Amino acid sequence: MVLGSAGLGLGVTADHASRPNIIVIMTDDQGRADLGIYGKVSDVKTPHLDQLARSGANFTSGYITAPQCAPSRAGLLSGRYQQRFGFDSIVDGPMPLNQQTIATRLREAGYTTGMVGKWHLEPNHGTVRWAQQNHPELVENGRFVSLPFAKMEPYYPAHFGFEYFYLNNDSPYYVNFDLEGNDVTPARWDKNATYRIDAKTEAALAFIRRQQKQETPFFLYLAYYAPHVPLNAPAEYLARFPGEMPERRRHALAMISAIDDGVGRIMETIEDAGMSERTMVVFLSDNGAPLGAHQGTPMKDAQPAEDQVAAWDGSRNEPFRGEKGMLSEGGIRVPFLMSWPGTIPAGLTFKDPVISLDIAATANAAANLPDHPVFDGVNLLPFLRGTKQGQPHDDLYWKFWNQSAVRSGNWKYLQIPFGSGFLFDLENDPEETHNLLDKHPEKARELHAKLSAWTAEMMPRTSPDKGLNDQEKQWYSHYFNTRAEESP
Repeated sequence: MVLGSAGLGLGVTADHASRPNIIVIMTDDQGRADLGIYGKVSDVKTPHLDQLARSGANFTSGYITAPQCAPSRAGLLSGRYQQRFGFDSIVDGPMPLNQQTIATRLREAGYTTGMVGKWHLEPNHGTVRWAQQNHPELVENGRFVSLPFAKMEPYYPAHFGFEYFYLNNDSPYYVNFDLEGNDVTPARWDKNATYRIDAKTEAALAFIRRQQKQETPFFLYLAYYAPHVPLNAPAEYLARFPGEMPERRRHALAMISAIDDGVGRIMETIEDAGMSERTMVVFLSDNGAPLGAHQGTPMKDAQPAEDQVAAWDGSRNEPFRGEKGMLSEGGIRVPFLMSWPGTIPAGLTFKDPVISLDIAATANAAANLPDHPVFDGVNLLPFLRGTKQGQPHDDLYWKFWNQSAVRSGNWKYLQIPFGSGFLFDLENDPEETHNLLDKHPEKARELHAKLSAWTAEMMPRTSPDKGLNDQEKQWYSHYFNTRAEESP
């Protein structure tokens, strides 16, 4: 079943399952190509995720708000463009404590809320500006001299609406429940020797099982730390991908397969508990795959899997141009699925642009909460049910480092701080190979004006005031044949 902006008037009961459980699953640096149902590469194996797509909506133009992990997560959880609160890139963290999240709103509405895996919204060694403003004693010569846990913990999930958490990229985990579903009081750091992907799956299952007998619905945010480097996978997963290929690719495929197994186990648990028709599941990546263009072409001469300095994580973005860190499609168009049996029609291919901001607004509506003007996203359910016509968004916007972009319908305008930018017709050229700026100057001016107006609403530092940084120069030279000397 394919659905564009017309909606086709699909008849689905408007409130088949009131106040569903909501699970948001986010991967880390998984490229758009690496989902089997998209059919872009032949070596990836994601049968459970493909089934998740067939059970609901497959968004073929699904976007994240930033081509980098921390700001994209801030946008996802808040439902707001993260530049509204000055979170343009990792160094702009941590997440301001006055920002409400999906978890905050749902918990206030009676949901039990849980978080498992990668957080990355707390202070870190890149957030020097925050430390200089709030804890100057931690900084010397523009660098952290220490980053005490006591300064980080106030920015952990518990302070953003999550009642339960099993938190970290890898062992040890900061937890207030264990893998048997028991409360851990007070919260503590626990070592877990289980493979980092499987450990997060086990924690997610523990949270779900403890909620099965509860009358209240739950919200779970499961953030896998994969296929992000460091690349590692047990032999059982690596063995699924024999034959000649770059070892970095083999490891990425194995890690994605481990995630897929985890999603399969979660869906099986939900089905066995009779919760399928009262559980909404969303799956997406936090940004496109890093390909290491500034280090050479990785597919031709891939570094060993154990080389953690290498940028390529083994994942791929075909057919889109660019990678993590760029506002080209390869950096921001990601795997994006949503399933809610009995409410979202099965087998739905949704072509119109959607963005991670929509998840908060959709969850808010699914929980029967009133619309909130703070959201930049929209409730997707009426569009998926066919009860609302047109596209969910007139325009979508991005800003990262010294790049900015707007998508309006099928048109995309990409601005970098030299020349006049790029104009693409994504309907006919999703790979962004033909710059139509000279052919359609009026459209370029229209989108430039929209982008300028949006930028003016954001925090002051989101407006580019200098040229591309060295990494951006190398990216745009590699993918778009720009000359580094053109950028001041």
